[in-house]
Formats: sequence, structure tokens, C-alpha cells
Amino acid sequence: MKKLHLLLLKSFIRPFIVTFLIVMFVLLMLFLWKYIDDLIGKGFEWYVIAELMLYASATNVAMALPLSVLLSSIMTYGSLGENYELVAIKSAGISLTRAVAPMLLVVITLSIAAFFFSDNMLPRAYLKYYSLLYDARQQKSANFLPEGVFSNSFPDYTIRVDKKDKDGQTLHGITLYAKAIANNPSYVMKAKSGRMYRSNDNRYLIIELEDGVRYSETPSTGSNFNPNPRQIFTRFRFKSAQNKLDLKGLAFTRTDEKEFSGAFPMMDRRQLKDYMAHTDKSIDSAGRANLPLVAAYIKYFSLPLKSDNFKTYQKYQLGVMAYGDNVAKSNYITIALGEARSIHDLLKVRGDRMNELVKNFRSAFAQYQVKFTLSVSCIALFLIGAPMGAIIRKGGLGLPVVISVIFFLIFYIVKTIGEKAAHEGSMSGLFGAWISIIVITPVGLFLSYKAATDSALFDMEIYRRFFENIANKFKKSKA
Repeated sequence: MKKLHLLLLKSFIRPFIVTFLIVMFVLLMLFLWKYIDDLIGKGFEWYVIAELMLYASATNVAMALPLSVLLSSIMTYGSLGENYELVAIKSAGISLTRAVAPMLLVVITLSIAAFFFSDNMLPRAYLKYYSLLYDARQQKSANFLPEGVFSNSFPDYTIRVDKKDKDGQTLHGITLYAKAIANNPSYVMKAKSGRMYRSNDNRYLIIELEDGVRYSETPSTGSNFNPNPRQIFTRFRFKSAQNKLDLKGLAFTRTDEKEFSGAFPMMDRRQLKDYMAHTDKSIDSAGRANLPLVAAYIKYFSLPLKSDNFKTYQKYQLGVMAYGDNVAKSNYITIALGEARSIHDLLKVRGDRMNELVKNFRSAFAQYQVKFTLSVSCIALFLIGAPMGAIIRKGGLGLPVVISVIFFLIFYIVKTIGEKAAHEGSMSGLFGAWISIIVITPVGLFLSYKAATDSALFDMEIYRRFFENIANKFKKSKA
């Protein structure tokens, strides 16, 4: 049995590592394809992109790990069946259940590690990933002066460049508009050509203009005869001029990660439990505070009359409406309607706050349950993959990949719908988080039973004969 365990372990570990790396690579390419426009052309250092890709890869483990377990288990037992090694194992008196048991222990160990990863590492990876991605998407483009566009990348300037050479530094047809700053008036500069480059300390973008004209208007000082100042228009030509534009506002800055730590995917189990306990107390205190609020208004508009007399009882039921003339009663009704509207508006605000607390509690509870589903999903998908491989008896990356993708898509779609419904409140948090496991586990148990009993589940000849028998019986009954 020790040699059999070693054979199964070697047959599983190699395809698992290969498929895990392939899936991680595919998911990383999907990430780059989705956010390529937000990352390219913004002047990021290489290590910023590498850090973002590392965090994105860490967040993809939650999807890549179950799929890798499913695919590698199908490949492992499919290859054993294709090479008649499962037949040799069964002929030695070892059932398929005993042959699967060692690998099940390996997957359970992997699932335990996945649980600790989901609780400790995954929230930190989400926090780093989303905070860095947010800052990267907020970063302005490093293409400060695109061709044929009035660029407002610099706060106090508007610049247009008709054409740029391939080196990205030589400019043609430059128009620069400088806004008025303090005592410096606004001006416009037009030049036939120029050059731009960064300063040595990388703090300024220097634009050198050649063969141009500068236009400006400055107000003149008033006199005793004409107190209203006039605008003095100035124009002069220059052979060369230089403008230094501050790059401080275009530098890549990081947002404090604490601003993102309040999101539920960024919390571990302890933080989620503390949040749910605090929210539960807030819901209870808000509910207890609403009743005395309404009771105070009702008490104000009712008379505390107590008597067994029926007429007095009627007066007690009518409250203040039992006294005064019609004008007074009309005033009572007007005041009561105003107070009722006040109560309605106040309760609406508090009701919205209550609904928000309940929704947050429900989302936190659903996220708490998700911490366990990653590890359990690995076991559930292994119970599908191992018997499926033994039934189809095909290894490699052909049919196993197709079957794995079909089952995983069903699992992932149900999982996504369930978690979304749990967060929105249309489904309980417990059922919404576990619905994907509830759906695929019976399928895995059914396939395990069929594989253990050597059922030809995918033998098309059996199905052909079955339908032919039905057709023949139908013809006989019709005749």
C-alpha cells in the first residue's frame, strides 16, 4: 500500500502544480486585459506593476485552487484508468474507495491550509490589491502633452501640441496658455518648435520653446483724470524661452489603507465577529429607542381618563377630540397631522438606518461563512473529479479540461449568485454562502457510487440500446 500511495501522490502532485500555475497565469492575463488601460502610459515604476500583479495573483487563489483540484484529480484518475492501472489495483483486491482515500487525505490537508489562507492571507491580499489598484486608476497619464489635444495635466497651464516626433521630446506647433497667478498676469505663448524633458531631480517638466511669440495683457494704473484702469496689450517675439512645470501633482501617491479596511472582504473571522456583535447591539438599541419615541406623542394627545362608565370610556377613546368646539377640534386635527408627519419622517430616517444596519449584518455574516467555503469546495470538487476520471478513463488536457470547465462553471455561477443574494438579503447568509457546496456535493457522491460499482456512465452504446428498446416497445404497442 505504501508504494500505491507514492504512485498516487506522484500522479496527483505534478498535474496539480502544472494546472494551478496555468490557471493562475490565465487569471492574471484576464486581470491585465481588464485593467491594461489604467496601467499603461502612466509612468509607473516596474516594481509598482509587479506588486499589483503579485496581489492580484494572491486574490486569484480562491478561484484557482478549487479548479486545480478538480482538473488534476480528473487527470490523475483518468490517466490511471487509461493506462489500465486502476484495473491492476482492483485486481489486487483494492477497491476504488481505498485507492481514493490517500488522495482524499492529501486534499483535506490542502483544504485546511486553504482555510488558514482564506482567513489570514486573503484579507490582507484584498486590502493591498484594491488600495493599490485604486491609486493606480486615479493616477494621471504620463503622456502629459498628447498630439492635437488641449492638455490640462498641469493645474495652471493649458498646452496644445500639434505634432510630436518619435523620440517623444521634440515638439512642433506649440500653444501654451498660462493662467493668472497672484500678481502675475495670464499670457499666451505660441512657438513653431520646442523640446520637453524632465529635470535632474525629476520634479519639473521643462519645456524649451523656439521661434515664437508671447501675448499678454496687464492692467494699467488709473489717474486722477481717468480712474478706470485700461488693459495694456503686449506682444514680443523670442528666439528661445523656457517654462518649468511642476510635476508634484502628477506624482504617484498612495492612499491610506485604513480607508479600505472597513470592507468585509478585507476582514478576518475575528474582525467579522466583532463587527457582527457591535451591529447586533446597534440594531437592538435602535429598535428599543423607536417605541418610546412614538409612545411620547400618543401620550401627549390622549387623556388619562379611567372609569367603567361607557360615556367616559368613549371620551377616553376620543382623547382631546371629546372637548372644545369645532374650531378647536379642527386645530387639534391640524396639530395631530403635523405631529404624525413628524413621527413618519423621523421613523423613516430611523427605519432607513435600521435597514442599513441589518444589511451590513447580513453581508458580514455571509462573508464570515465564505471563509469556510473555500476549503470545503476543494473537497467537494475532488469528490467529483476523482470518480469522474475513473469513469471516463481519459488523461491529459483534452476531455478532462472540458469536463472540469463545465463543472467548475456550474459551481462558480451558483456560488456567485448565492453570495450576491445573501449580501442583498433575498437569501439567508448561511444558505447563500453554502448553496454551491449543497448543489455539487450530491453530484460528487453519485459519481463516487457509480465509479465504485464500475458503472459505465458514459458508455454511449448503453444509452443507444436503451432508447432503441423504448422505440421498439412503442412500435409494438402502436401495432
